[in-house]
Amino acid sequence: MEVLTDCLASLQQTAGDDVEIILVDNGSTDDSISRVNEEYPAVRVVSSPDNRGYAGGCNLGAGQARAPFLLFLNNDTTHEDLWIEKLLKILTSDDRISSVQPKILNYFQKDHFDYSGGCGGFMDLLVFPFVRGRIFDTIEKDLGQYDDPREIFWASGTAFLTRREIFQNMGGFDETLFAHMEEIDYHWKCHLAGYRVLAVPSAVVYHRGAVTLPAASPLKTYLNHRNSFLLLLTNYNPVNSFFLFFPRLLLELVSFCRELLSLRPHHAQAHIRSLFWLLTHPGIITRRRRKLRALRKISDEAVMRKIYKGSLVVQYYLQKKRYFSRILPTD
Repeated sequence: MEVLTDCLASLQQTAGDDVEIILVDNGSTDDSISRVNEEYPAVRVVSSPDNRGYAGGCNLGAGQARAPFLLFLNNDTTHEDLWIEKLLKILTSDDRISSVQPKILNYFQKDHFDYSGGCGGFMDLLVFPFVRGRIFDTIEKDLGQYDDPREIFWASGTAFLTRREIFQNMGGFDETLFAHMEEIDYHWKCHLAGYRVLAVPSAVVYHRGAVTLPAASPLKTYLNHRNSFLLLLTNYNPVNSFFLFFPRLLLELVSFCRELLSLRPHHAQAHIRSLFWLLTHPGIITRRRRKLRALRKISDEAVMRKIYKGSLVVQYYLQKKRYFSRILPTD
């Protein structure tokens, strides 16, 4: 409850009076909602009887929103003054911008980037994501090295501002994903529709991280790998999906072996479960491909100009390139 009240107190202090705060009760079982109703009567609570994950919870809240802009925000964040105004200024400067995200720093080490988002998200061709300030488990200290506003591939679900009309046109978040990678999927669709995504580092948010689902959870491993593979199989055109499938499968097997050698059998099992899910749900893959084909306005070649062409796994683990500026130099 303390995490949530810290977020609401910070949000009320840093957001303007015209900001509508919607809190999604995603199947909670404690007394947090009754306390929010008592202590923050201006906050509108939207409840779901079941946990619909990040994707379903956000879709539920977005469906109740009335404003032309939607701010998706984790409940374990605090915020610097004027951060929403700074995001909104950039978002409204160009109709082709679908989303913007702030700089996301760690709540406990405020001079370090946060694992979830940093200064904007990128991705390699095999759908391994990384951010300015964090690649896999290497997290950089914030020295102002990524303070330039720039185009990114995806904005972090920890905190990003988007246009409600675009969110609706894209079909919202895909609830099949449940949690993890849904914001990458959403912004990939935005790119396919011809929009841009930007990072605005002058707007700053602090994130506790791993409050809902700890990093050591096998479920987190399962969702990350299943959803990443699902995006590879559906968001590219059929030819690119086919040719990228085999090197990605090889890296999945390498990761499986690494988990076994690290004595993490439940995480190794999560890899197998993710592949089994893909094999047993061809209908979902087909339906996703059909939906994305209807949204597509530009070619894979145009979108792939925004995707890192090398292998993040090879660069990080074999060539020991642990910093964003070494893997993808800043402009």
